[in-house]
Amino acid sequence: MILRSWLVSLSWTWFLLSICQAQRATDDKPNIVLIMVDDLGIGDLGCYGNDTIRTPNVDLLAAEGIKLSQHISAASLCTPSRAAFLTGRYPIRSGMVSDTNTRVIHSLAVPAGLPLNETTFAAVAKKQGYSTALIGKWHQGLNSQYRNDYVHHPYNYGFDYFYGMPFTLYTPCWPDPSRDAELAISRGLGSCVQLLAITALTLILGKIGRWFSVPWLVILLMILFIFLPCYFWFHSYTSRLYWNCVLMRQEEITEQPMKAERAASIMMKEAISFLERHREEPFLLFYSFLHVHEPCPTMEKFIGTSKHRLYGDNVQEMDYFVGKLLDAIDNLGLRNHTLVYFTSDHGGELESRVGHVQLGGWNGIYKGGKAMGGWEGGIRVPGIFRWPGKLPAGKVIEEPTSLMDIFSTVAALTGGTVPQDRVIDGQNLMPLLQGAVQHSEHEFLFHYCGVYLHAARWNPKDSPAVWKVHYVTPVFQPPGAQACYETKACTCSGEGVTYHDPPLLFDLSRDPSESTPLTGDTEPLYDVVIKTVADAVQEHRKSIIPVQLQLGKELNEDSIWLMTCCGVFPFCLCDKEGNTSNLGF
Repeated sequence: MILRSWLVSLSWTWFLLSICQAQRATDDKPNIVLIMVDDLGIGDLGCYGNDTIRTPNVDLLAAEGIKLSQHISAASLCTPSRAAFLTGRYPIRSGMVSDTNTRVIHSLAVPAGLPLNETTFAAVAKKQGYSTALIGKWHQGLNSQYRNDYVHHPYNYGFDYFYGMPFTLYTPCWPDPSRDAELAISRGLGSCVQLLAITALTLILGKIGRWFSVPWLVILLMILFIFLPCYFWFHSYTSRLYWNCVLMRQEEITEQPMKAERAASIMMKEAISFLERHREEPFLLFYSFLHVHEPCPTMEKFIGTSKHRLYGDNVQEMDYFVGKLLDAIDNLGLRNHTLVYFTSDHGGELESRVGHVQLGGWNGIYKGGKAMGGWEGGIRVPGIFRWPGKLPAGKVIEEPTSLMDIFSTVAALTGGTVPQDRVIDGQNLMPLLQGAVQHSEHEFLFHYCGVYLHAARWNPKDSPAVWKVHYVTPVFQPPGAQACYETKACTCSGEGVTYHDPPLLFDLSRDPSESTPLTGDTEPLYDVVIKTVADAVQEHRKSIIPVQLQLGKELNEDSIWLMTCCGVFPFCLCDKEGNTSNLGF
């Protein structure tokens, strides 16, 4: 009897310990929600000083968490910046850079993409038992050797689930034309062409096998009838709207072309559905907004709600959806067990204008913007972390941090490890966020424009100064302007830049807008700083192993064989979403 009681007590003790250990293991692995906005300027948010655009949900997120005031993107354009964010490595290490003026993946019909040997934070989290999803923009490639091979699909980089744009929003995507008639004709023509092709093939085999006699002329005319509709249909759709503005769910194209104004609502529905499906297990959700990239497709109820026309309306709509996502986290009881991070992939676009009306973002006091490799306005972005009970509320950290840090931070949070066979440039931010350390692990950060290093910053451990050295800066046009309005985007080399020898020097702690370069006469430490940063640049360059440039001319060229198609090429129009009027957003 005593033995039996002892065994029962031991069993209960083991059971309770198991529950406690399981709970502790779960508590040690928070859910992770990473929110990235496209082309958002740091000055577009109320919590970063804007008092003319309403962003109450992002502002509340900052008030409830930690705001980073010197959060730096590894590149000033989408594709390389996102590659660095995903991998924790400067994009030049993975080849996601260019030596030409085309510095992003420029269509879905190119073989370029994030190399498969790169490890993303999603892959690290997945290996630790996390369910992972990407909702929204990808822009890291899709096909490689043939149409629909999906070599560069998010699934191959650790994401269990994907819904969104494999490419990016751009001007042809909105406003989209009404195309109900086109969809019907496309389906009809596609079916007819398939039927004719089967018939022609049957006649050819019958002719060769002498099963029946059909004149070759009839067969040739039938082949001609197959070819002509395909040819004329394909060439009637020269707009990139039909080939790049597409939405996918997993490996299925659901809209071609997409209805951009409803995409945000469907994305939010997909994100909330993912949260609901995985609320009982650790998950990582990368919510990659299509907002606020031009052409800024915006729902009717937000049109005209801001003081900054369509762009401001679109920012306010983005904030609305941030609120919906945070509400879903709260309503599912996941608030205290979920780390939420908010950022932008790079600075706002200054050259996006109609006449003299600004359509792009505002970068606050910072000089420059999107596509400018060195100036702060192109690379300084919002950075907000919230994790109730684990991170202090209302704190501001002014130390230099990087989007690349998310990789190492996710690895630490999930219990994973960073790869040891390559250089990882990002740092684990948790000690800095939790106050265990007061100083950033980044002594130096390097700022590239394509393959060209334009600038570098030095954050000495024994000084409050943050030194910024510019070796190359873009030539603004017209003269006296603060952006490259004539060329629509600044270039990285050649006649479009100025090479500085000696380089320009700024102390960002005293001159964050980079308005007054320091000289040997005005700064006693000038020579020391210039030499120290030059030595760091030299050591950094030694660590760069040459790889194939994914965004160079060889791989970033269109191929008709790689063009996406949801039907029988070239009859590719489709809309599989159906009626979406009841989304509730």
